[in-house]
Amino acid sequence: MSGGDPRVIAPGSTIGILGAGQLGRMTATAAAALGYRCHVYAPDEDMPAAHVSATATRARYDDLAALERFARAVDVVTFEFENVPFESVRLLAEHVPVRPGWEALRVSQDRVVEKDFVRGLGIGTADYRAVAGPAELARALDEFGGGGVLKSTRLGYDGKGQVRVGPGMDADEAWRRMGAEAGILEAFVDFDCEVSVIVARGPTGETAAYVPVLNRHRNHILDETVAPAPLPEATAVDAETIARRIAEALGLIGLLAVEMFVTRDGRVLVNEIAPRPHNSGHWTIDACVTSQFEQFVRAVCGLPLGSPARLCDAVMTNLIGDDVAGWHDLLRDPAAKLHLYGKAEVRAGRKMGHVTRLRLPRPQ
Repeated sequence: MSGGDPRVIAPGSTIGILGAGQLGRMTATAAAALGYRCHVYAPDEDMPAAHVSATATRARYDDLAALERFARAVDVVTFEFENVPFESVRLLAEHVPVRPGWEALRVSQDRVVEKDFVRGLGIGTADYRAVAGPAELARALDEFGGGGVLKSTRLGYDGKGQVRVGPGMDADEAWRRMGAEAGILEAFVDFDCEVSVIVARGPTGETAAYVPVLNRHRNHILDETVAPAPLPEATAVDAETIARRIAEALGLIGLLAVEMFVTRDGRVLVNEIAPRPHNSGHWTIDACVTSQFEQFVRAVCGLPLGSPARLCDAVMTNLIGDDVAGWHDLLRDPAAKLHLYGKAEVRAGRKMGHVTRLRLPRPQ
């Protein structure tokens, strides 16, 4: 079925996924529709992706013996999150293709490296300073007029490891609250909105991008995504072009999400990148010709990319913590598509599912 192209992982093969949360779950479901089996690998006791995968391995990401067994059991490896130890990825790559490769991981794992990489492409970001302790943070705060957002350089997500620093908070207190050994201080951005673009890139360099979407957050966690973002056409083109340029510069094989600020004067500044499916792309499951998860499988396996065309406008809302208790009422809405992640425990701040409300055209 591959036609002899070594870059193609044919249907019937097994895709290994590092991580077993909701992104892995939705990827495994899309892979099954294309005839693939998935083998997920994670250290967690609660593995939602295991419910819909052919095989699951529960082991630490630094368990080299378990990783070798995993590599021998799959035909290609990808990941649903980027905080995987370097040694683990290098070991896997000795046995099986890993897509995307280490360069995309290296850049996305560290916020300073990520910002330096994007700036090196001539793409704008917020002003930033790498800081290694309270004294360096205090000097950086002086440069930025006394305020900014302090973030851990690694392992932060959904607001974890982030502190908004303003008047009344000294550098020692901010550093303690951030709670990591290395940080980055980012200057405040006077932005009009936050948007993201998801782009796929295959082994041949073929790319396909979804329309920019508008993202709204609640308590530092994505709350709502509106597709498409209400942007001037030129701004939307800029955002899509930026995402494609970063994917190409990384040599990415897979999916890349690029989060961006649109400033009040119309500039587009990159905030963060993620080389995997992204929360802001969940709307594509119900509202696009090809979902981000199917596109992810196509790219990782070297298949032709599908159309990212939008079938209708949509609004995706995360179900966080106790929000999931309203599942029955959500099902009463005929234009709402409910997705629950099968997580065993409801916790504050935990993503339990999402609902996408389709803006269907009215009957004539």
